[in-house]
Amino acid sequence: MQLRCLAAAALIALAGCAALDPAYQQVTAVDGLMAEAVHAGRAPIAEQKAALAAAERAFLNEGSSLNRLRLATLLATLPRPLRDDRRAAELVQPLADPRSQGYGRFAALLSGEVEEHARLVRDADQAALERERADKERDKREEALRQQVEALRGIERGILEREERLRRREK
Repeated sequence: MQLRCLAAAALIALAGCAALDPAYQQVTAVDGLMAEAVHAGRAPIAEQKAALAAAERAFLNEGSSLNRLRLATLLATLPRPLRDDRRAAELVQPLADPRSQGYGRFAALLSGEVEEHARLVRDADQAALERERADKERDKREEALRQQVEALRGIERGILEREERLRRREK
């Protein structure tokens, strides 16, 4: 019985130590941030706006690492028009450290995701510009071909008219 009480006391002491460990607290806070981002991402637009506004107010009131990460996470995960990759990258960059548990690793992951999303957006914009240029060139070629076809039709009409006149003269 004494052994069980001693084991229970040791387990409670270890759990208490883990709860006081800053890395453990950060990991727990990051888990909460991810849950909040998932919930906000699935919510209606009005709730998304409210969550973003609350995160912005919290960051302005207290610029802690947690509030910075909360705002950056929402800015990086919410759909357009609320998404702001540039601002999210600015917020998360000072915290990003893949060797640091908790905030550092999450910030590094989020930073990488924001950069990748920004690259994909740039690539999509570039592809759209190239498609637009190609469409304009195609339209120019089509117009040139139409004009050539019209010119050929005009020549054909002229030839037919001459042939018709020659037939009339021969009769």
